[in-house]
Amino acid sequence: MPKIAALKDAVLRKAAPRNAALRNPSGSAVPGGAVSGGRVPGSVVLPGATAAGTPLPRLVAPLLAGATYARLLHLLVGFVFVGVVLMVYPGTYRKGLGEILTASVSVDCVLLAVVALVPAARRAEGVQARLLLVPDREEDIATEPSRTWADRWRTAGWLIGRVALGSAVGFALVLGLAAIVDRLTGPDALLYLPLVPLLVFGVGWCLVFAGRLQLALAVRLLGPSPAERLAEAELRAERLLERNRLARELHDSIGHALTVTVLQAGAAREVGDHAFVARALEVIEETGRQAMEDLERTLVLLRETPPGANGVATEQPGIDQLPALFDTARAAGSPVEARVEVSAGALPGVLSRESYRIVQEGVTNALKYAPGEPVEVRITLRDGQLELRCANRLPGGEGRSPAGGSRKGGKGLRGIRERATLLGGEAAAGASQDGSREWVLHVRLPLRLGS
Repeated sequence: MPKIAALKDAVLRKAAPRNAALRNPSGSAVPGGAVSGGRVPGSVVLPGATAAGTPLPRLVAPLLAGATYARLLHLLVGFVFVGVVLMVYPGTYRKGLGEILTASVSVDCVLLAVVALVPAARRAEGVQARLLLVPDREEDIATEPSRTWADRWRTAGWLIGRVALGSAVGFALVLGLAAIVDRLTGPDALLYLPLVPLLVFGVGWCLVFAGRLQLALAVRLLGPSPAERLAEAELRAERLLERNRLARELHDSIGHALTVTVLQAGAAREVGDHAFVARALEVIEETGRQAMEDLERTLVLLRETPPGANGVATEQPGIDQLPALFDTARAAGSPVEARVEVSAGALPGVLSRESYRIVQEGVTNALKYAPGEPVEVRITLRDGQLELRCANRLPGGEGRSPAGGSRKGGKGLRGIRERATLLGGEAAAGASQDGSREWVLHVRLPLRLGS
């Protein structure tokens, strides 16, 4: 045992310099055992081999994959259908090959076209193709019933193409295997025996290509039609817009409530007057209740609950609720001078709701970046457009918040611009250029799109 341990130590000491610095063919050392090109000296790399593996597994893997044999089963179903029809009509007794093919092909095409007229046939074929053809993405093959004549024609093309390809593969497989068995059982069997692995390999890859061709045909003919793809794209766009709208709703309502709550709590802590503290707590309670209602409305939309279900109010606030918003801002210590020269009934519902959110965000920004400063809000109608103006005096440097951070690029202002753009209008925000040291939010919204 001591001799074995000494021999092991000697081998390790001898190999240490080689492990510390392996040398490439040019003679330069490669520190840390790294090898140029990923090759280890003395290793043998076969031609065509890559880091992903040798070509042999890549050539054999499809032959052993379960998807290949599932697709073969799908192909053979079409072959069986042809065989059944052939036995019923026209038969093979005393008939030539041309007569058999003409009659059987005509009968098969008529039967398949009739089956394709049934709307549920497209759904059944789609489900079967998803299960047996194993597509990379299941949505590439639709499972909806036929709705238009175009869907029925595409289904008919799929059925005929599927049966034709399955018949070709089935007949080739039967005839090929019969020929191979005939050669291997004949007097020259020993001469053909070495070719068996190559024949099996070739037949296997023919089946692989046939299955892939069948899958491509299914994606082309059973996949969503252009109209269905367009409808799906529109649905995705609508869902994205809805998510953005919900994000804006949460940002505007909850952000406003938190801003007012923080300001009121801070003021109540600084001021020792019990009456002021009681009023601040009342405002915090009212603001929190309003935020909870806004949150409930948003959750209703997320749950896709029908309007008014379970007694939850789903009506969004409009400009008729702006006075309550202004009272909340005044209670937070910021004087608000508001001139609303538009009645709530004069605006479309969506314009009234979006206007409320825009003004809410403008007032929230004023409370956040210029607490205690007067806020001026003006809402007017001019030349068929709704004009919203929210201005507040800047306590610090021009165009900047008291903390020194710029307001440009915030989520609130970005949400206002998105709202205005969706309504066909425009929004601008920034420090005034007339020397008045005001931050001004100016939004124009058309009463009707295109005006």
